[in-house]
Amino acid sequence: MKQTTKNTMIAMGTATAAAGIAVGSTIAAAHVLFRFALDTKKPWSIPNRQPESGNGNNNGNDQAPVRDADDIARSEAWFDEAKQPVTLRSRDGLRLHGWLLDPDCASPTPHLYAICCHGYTGEPREMAKWAHHYAKLGFTVLVPALRAHELSEGRYIGMGWLEHFDLLDWLDLIVKADAQARVLLHGNSMGAATVMMTAGDARLPRNVVAAVCDCGYSSTVRQFTDTAMTMFRLPLPLASLMVMLTSRVCWKHAGYRFEDASCTRALRHATIPMLFIHGSADDFVSPASINRNYTACASIHREKLLVPGAGHTMSASTAPDVYWRKVTGFVRGVFEL
Repeated sequence: MKQTTKNTMIAMGTATAAAGIAVGSTIAAAHVLFRFALDTKKPWSIPNRQPESGNGNNNGNDQAPVRDADDIARSEAWFDEAKQPVTLRSRDGLRLHGWLLDPDCASPTPHLYAICCHGYTGEPREMAKWAHHYAKLGFTVLVPALRAHELSEGRYIGMGWLEHFDLLDWLDLIVKADAQARVLLHGNSMGAATVMMTAGDARLPRNVVAAVCDCGYSSTVRQFTDTAMTMFRLPLPLASLMVMLTSRVCWKHAGYRFEDASCTRALRHATIPMLFIHGSADDFVSPASINRNYTACASIHREKLLVPGAGHTMSASTAPDVYWRKVTGFVRGVFEL
């Protein structure tokens, strides 16, 4: 009996030690994941490696054809020549930078503005194609560099949550300059998440007329969980635990929790017309996100477009005719152009 008790105690002690090591390892991994994904000051982090959000350069799906290479080249040349710098001081003291572009048509409708938001690890220039299309429709276009990207200050990426406060400030800048402004919001990937969280914020100015969201995730918790499962090959329970712990680390260092950055929760309060777009072959943000976001959206006027075979933010390059027919029709209809 004594020997059995001794063996049981040893087994329990071994299991407790193993559990302690596993928990300690998971906590350490959570710190690494936070720095790897969101800390732009770490030279080995993702932001210092390779952009996620593309400008039509076959990003996210190597097999998808790029059918708008000429459009991309023309738009980037126009962007480089026409862009004008503009700056803003964020509510938490960061100097944010953006580029302003005039309408590119003979008789632009007055008071029209579009704000185009790039994605995670991206830059304003990657939005040249979208900015140019809106400029040709008569919009004055603002393409901000999200915090901690390009010329904007900041250390930590906010997954759309911190950025949505910045977008509200950019909107305030426009409305103060033109009280009659009518604004379109467009975002790709994390830029789409930024737009969705802004659309659902009670402080959204009435000047915002509509939004287009391309390849946005449904929540930061789900996005990080999916990434942890695929990138690190973790089972769902362990991935969920790691993400929960990473969220706590993020709260301590960056001032927000992953749970804060939920597009589906924000969209329950959205009232403006919204268009959701996703590529069916997106292997970075699950294509299932489009239905989650569309279903969560409380707007009476909401539309969606799933582009077959398109990778992440590649819908406009995979099926440009389908994409721009849908986007242009939506924008013209909402703005009565």
